[in-house]
Amino acid sequence: MGNQTLKTGELAARAGVNVQTLRYYERRGLLKEPGRRPSGYREYPADAVSVIRFIKRAQELGFTLAEVEEVLLLQERDAPCAEVRAIAEAKMLDVQSKIRHLRAMKRSLAALVRACVTRRSLRGCSIIEALSDRREESS
Repeated sequence: MGNQTLKTGELAARAGVNVQTLRYYERRGLLKEPGRRPSGYREYPADAVSVIRFIKRAQELGFTLAEVEEVLLLQERDAPCAEVRAIAEAKMLDVQSKIRHLRAMKRSLAALVRACVTRRSLRGCSIIEALSDRREESS
């Protein structure tokens, strides 16, 4: 791609995002503000596609945009890999915590479903009662 530049729509299409995403990444500082053509159109370097794909892959792994920004800054200053590894390890611990929380939610929901005695109306539904304040009010 060399010195090739891309207009906003071209970049969005190649990176698989919409134009508003590009503008948001610019405002956040994740994507450098592009130069402008004499016509006023934004002119992105071809390597911006790689940056956006990097951001999207990191998000798929659960990284927040703030964490992605931190990693991009580390990459920009050619930081030691250990610094990026520390961020990835912290994210992994966060994911493990979320998995534990989701498993607890699943157990609670399974208990509610097992305890549910289906009736013709919602009045007296054990799931509704368990989720509402009605039980506390009647005590």
